[in-house]
Amino acid sequence: MTASVQTPDVNERASVQRAINEAIECIAPSWPLDRLIAVNPYWGRVSQPFETAAEDLARLAGSRLTGSLDDYRRAWHNGDIVAADVQQALAEQSGEWTLTSAVAALENGDAVLQPVALLSDQFDRRRDLRRQPAWCDTITHQISQFCAAYFDRDQAQWHPSREQTLYLSWRQVISQDHSIALLMRHRFDPAKASALADDAEQQIADSLQQLAVPPEQWSEFLQAVLMRISGWAAWCAYLQWQARQSGQDDHSLVELLAIRLSWETLLDDGNRDTGSPWSDWQQHWQRDDLPEQQRSLALLHLWQRAQEVHYQRELAGKLLAKPDATSVDTPDVQAVFCIDVRSEVFRRHFEAQSEAIQTIGFAGFFGLPISYTPIGTKAERPQLPGLLAPSIALTDSSGDPTLDAQLSTTRVHRLDRQAGWRAFHSAPLSNFTLVEATGLNYLIKLIRRSFTLGKVPPSDDQLALGSSATALRPAFAEQAAGGLDGQVELARQVLTALGMTQGFGRLVLLVGHSSQTRNNPHKAGLDCGACCGQGGDVNARALAGLLNDIAIRDGLRAAGIDIPERTQFVAALHNTTTDEVTLLDTYFLPDDCRADLQNLRAQLNQASTAARRERAPNLGLATLAEQPHTLLQALQRRAVDWSHTRPEWGLANNAALLVAPRRRSRGVDLQGRCFLHDYDHRLDADGARLASIMTAPMIVSHWINMQYFASTVDNARYGSGNKTLHNVVGGRIGVFEGNGGDLRIGLPWQSVHDGKNWRHTPLRLTVVIDAPRETIEQVMAEHPLVRQLVEHRWLHLMRLELNRVEHYRDGHWQGWLEV
Repeated sequence: MTASVQTPDVNERASVQRAINEAIECIAPSWPLDRLIAVNPYWGRVSQPFETAAEDLARLAGSRLTGSLDDYRRAWHNGDIVAADVQQALAEQSGEWTLTSAVAALENGDAVLQPVALLSDQFDRRRDLRRQPAWCDTITHQISQFCAAYFDRDQAQWHPSREQTLYLSWRQVISQDHSIALLMRHRFDPAKASALADDAEQQIADSLQQLAVPPEQWSEFLQAVLMRISGWAAWCAYLQWQARQSGQDDHSLVELLAIRLSWETLLDDGNRDTGSPWSDWQQHWQRDDLPEQQRSLALLHLWQRAQEVHYQRELAGKLLAKPDATSVDTPDVQAVFCIDVRSEVFRRHFEAQSEAIQTIGFAGFFGLPISYTPIGTKAERPQLPGLLAPSIALTDSSGDPTLDAQLSTTRVHRLDRQAGWRAFHSAPLSNFTLVEATGLNYLIKLIRRSFTLGKVPPSDDQLALGSSATALRPAFAEQAAGGLDGQVELARQVLTALGMTQGFGRLVLLVGHSSQTRNNPHKAGLDCGACCGQGGDVNARALAGLLNDIAIRDGLRAAGIDIPERTQFVAALHNTTTDEVTLLDTYFLPDDCRADLQNLRAQLNQASTAARRERAPNLGLATLAEQPHTLLQALQRRAVDWSHTRPEWGLANNAALLVAPRRRSRGVDLQGRCFLHDYDHRLDADGARLASIMTAPMIVSHWINMQYFASTVDNARYGSGNKTLHNVVGGRIGVFEGNGGDLRIGLPWQSVHDGKNWRHTPLRLTVVIDAPRETIEQVMAEHPLVRQLVEHRWLHLMRLELNRVEHYRDGHWQGWLEV
């Protein structure tokens, strides 16, 4: 008897739990500003086909997963989509459309996606929104302000109770808040919040019962609720992601869901009569307008695919039109660059300096699973993709423990003084009080920030440590990575992944990259996405030091990798804003390579000049393209101009990943749109290297691609809006656009739009691999996530041969282009 009474409750609780899990798993994490990496905001939906996810997002949030018809109309008129592209898209998409009807609908139609309503929307439809605030906006603002205070660890002077969970702390605050009733001019009794359940999951279950949501719709309903606060949901998903990487868990996302759902029940007045808000909401929620919406979506996806086809035809044509480049057996310089699309332009111009220069594309963290703590600080930062967790901790060292201790003390004292000034800066009216207290000297400093543009500011190390900073570099501790044997194995793995096991040049350049910009909360997003939003110089310097170590080389020689004594690994940093490349740690290199370094600097400077000339028109500096010195000065000013909203275009307009030997693309102008990862299948008999590429760099490239995609097609939800209105939340959590609203995630509008036109064309990533069919298929068979991305069309997979490109679709390879 007891069992029969309890079983329904147990089953119901299990059903609620499943619905909650399905809802929260749809939310992708968003990293904090200081570790900002590109994330596919649709990551939780990749188990669905792309088109199915689009239907769900359109219904639940009114969010497009394509461009707009206006975008495609312009592309059609400009020749960026032609009839052959539409015919190819029609051949892939079964449906009612023909070329004639699709063009007619493009010219005359408009695809409007209408999301389902919540109960709070029905209350808003009864308000005069020209004179009264909307409930939905007020709810978002209240939750957002509360979360900002609750999660803040760096900025706020007041916090709600953190001894309680997020949900319980919110319940305590809202039960005592009478301001909302006054603002909304509504008889809202905050005491109702005190009657909410003590447990977040129980409150969700109670709310589903109170609102009479059918069990078969629980998951979809909870997704719709969570999408109303999707920015903070992404932050909570990040907390959960980080916790799970360390074998723990975090329940903030469930708590946030309970909070937003509780607002629906707090507004519910219990009236179930016909014409009541609840009755109207039920009718709207159950509406059946899917056929019309599906037809609109099919049209959008047709034109989306046609635009992708157009790019793929051009890319395939370029790769097939060019014969394999010849290469010298032993180059003078081998330069390893990040696969970042900005490196494609520089690599092309660097190689043009000499046939004896060979460039290699590899992930920008150079395969090092490290975190880095600058000497004299406790700040530990990961230097690897957000998909991974660091396993080796590095700090700076000169090789002299006594000097290290002195430099550490110097930096501690310097940072203590800076911290005091930062506190003064953060106080109310700080700029005025600083001028008042310190006189004209500080006012002059403020003015200098505006007028001394173009001068590269000194680094933190230069400020804190002076000339002694040159003696420091990120270094592996004696026992790091398992001691000498472990470090030798790490070096062997990196060189093998690079395909560099023989034929070493005189100089091997390891080029990290970083952006230079001021007054930009999203600065880390312009740095290396493969290094957790950090510059790649730390990884380059650490690896160069490792590979120049005599003991490491002896160990590598015993393992079958013989690095000649004359070969020197040189770290460098590519400033992607100015296209300057700086050689690092040359202090540690032997004197007999000074002449080679001087020649290398000259070649890098020539490549920098050519790269800047190519980029100039896209930066609005076309008139300076033939004035190298003036153009460089303009870019340097841009890099330190605190008022500039578009210091560089970052990875805008990225569209493809090419996994192939460099000889297949050397000299081909890929327009800075391709990630380039070197790979030679002849050196990968078991397919292990290809598997590592398709499960790591390919995923990172896909995340970057979809971040730009989402920030373009739906900047209101997946972008961060107008950066001139940004206010940083919690010191590093994210930004508000203005003083409230939801937490904004993704890229600012200025990162994808120049004020007149889109600077990013939202295309799904095209992955082109030079490898046998069976090797590629083996990777997909062994890695379900990779197979999902391909078969569910979140990216396009193509295979490159000498005279043919094939496209993998619907489970088999299809001929695409031949020459």
